Amino acid sequence: MNSEHPENSLRQKLKTFDLRLTGHDFERFSKLVYEQCGIKLPAHKQSMLEARLRKRLRALGLGSFEEYAELIFSGRAPEGELVSLIDVVTTNKTDFFREPAHFDFLVQTALPMLIDTTGAGMARPLRIWSAGCSTGKEPYTLAMVLSEFRASHPGFSFEILGTDISTDVLDKAVRGIYAADKAEPIPPTLRRKYLLKAKDPEQRQVRIVPELRSLVRFRRLNFLDADYGLREPFDVIFCRNVLIYFDRPTQERLLGRFADLLETGNFLFLGHSETLLGLSLPLRQMAPSVYRKV
Repeated sequence: MNSEHPENSLRQKLKTFDLRLTGHDFERFSKLVYEQCGIKLPAHKQSMLEARLRKRLRALGLGSFEEYAELIFSGRAPEGELVSLIDVVTTNKTDFFREPAHFDFLVQTALPMLIDTTGAGMARPLRIWSAGCSTGKEPYTLAMVLSEFRASHPGFSFEILGTDISTDVLDKAVRGIYAADKAEPIPPTLRRKYLLKAKDPEQRQVRIVPELRSLVRFRRLNFLDADYGLREPFDVIFCRNVLIYFDRPTQERLLGRFADLLETGNFLFLGHSETLLGLSLPLRQMAPSVYRKV
């Protein structure tokens, strides 16, 4: 017979999540995350890591960070737990029409140049990669913009690939369901055209229309993988506000791989806080954080 009083059980649960990650275990997890996906976790990120790892403790019914560390580093973790660890550690900030000048440049400058020089979009589908796509807002923004371009350019076609290391955000991206207030950056005409409102107004949710969802393919990809499994080059790569989480040597290595996946004359879009300054790469700046392979 279990004589534990309910108040004692509650007190124990509260105590569990008052625990702190030791400096030693933080260093171990930090090294593991860096080895697995190249993301640096400096010392000031310890409280952030604690908060996020508590989700895994709850999911696994563990009572301390030490128990979780033992599970991970002993090799006895359940299948898929390492992926779940990476899911909670990665940052997934994204918005519809984030840095809107990039989409203006894409439509007004990049697409006409690509059509004229390689026939991309007309002679064959334009191939575009949203690398580090998070919950899908960037690739769905691209799908809206390219669909509007297609409406005024008969015969234009395109393929969009969205990738991320986090399986959690990719699941959300595939569903294409968002809080209604997150859709506010989308121009009203496009909102009416490409979003469905929830039948229950209390839910305050919107969903990307099926026709647009069908234009984007999602898959998991780790930038540190030896083989990305991408067999054809891209005409355009968007990798914005992702590289800031990597150290400089890793940034240079990844940018070199992106350049390898672009034919000469094709485009790479980075975030405004990211720069190629000091790096030896076959990329020439065309506009703020927009580069063309040379």
